[in-house]
Amino acid sequence: MAPPVPSPLWQKHPSLEEMQIACNHTLVQCLGIEFTEIGADFVEARMPVDERTMQPMGLLHGGASAALAETLGGAGAYLAVPEGTVCLGLEINANHLRPAPRGWVIGRATPIHIGRSTQVWQIAIRDEQDRPICISRLTVAVR
Repeated sequence: MAPPVPSPLWQKHPSLEEMQIACNHTLVQCLGIEFTEIGADFVEARMPVDERTMQPMGLLHGGASAALAETLGGAGAYLAVPEGTVCLGLEINANHLRPAPRGWVIGRATPIHIGRSTQVWQIAIRDEQDRPICISRLTVAVR
């Protein structure tokens, strides 16, 4: 795994492996979410569309998309604050744009607003053919 890209946005600099290990024994691990890249102004991960994340009609469950979005926005918020600061999700929305059959979906979180007491993140989820699956926005409280 490549090291994170240096950026004035990030106040913490864990490796992708360290980010993944921090998610052991959590919903992130149960859903098979894998962090894939930390860029200068984004965090990216992928999630399988399989029996863990599908709804009964064999397509990606909207709740799984929301979980991926919250994971990515929360990870970005965590990276953007000093050690000892806590970030908690306040509100999330998700617009489901197209169904996703088996395979992988890739999410990318980018900041819209990084404030002292709140952050807002946009999360775009795409399929392996780079088609939009879901667009989400997460508001985070910073304490």
